[in-house]
Amino acid sequence: MKKSEIRKLVAEYKEIKLKIKKVQNKKILEKLKEIEHRYFHETGRIIQSDFKEIT
Repeated sequence: MKKSEIRKLVAEYKEIKLKIKKVQNKKILEKLKEIEHRYFHETGRIIQSDFKEIT
C-alpha cells in the first residue's frame, strides 16, 4: 500500500470518528473496524496509538 493510500485511510478514519460522535450507527462502526483492520494489516501498527503520538 502506498503512502498516499495510507493517508486516505487515516483521513477516512478521522471523518468516521467525527460522524460517530454525532450518530451511533452500526454501519459506520463496521466501516471503522474495517479501516482499523486494514491499517494494522498494512503498517503493523494500531491506528489509535499512532494518533496519540501525533497529538
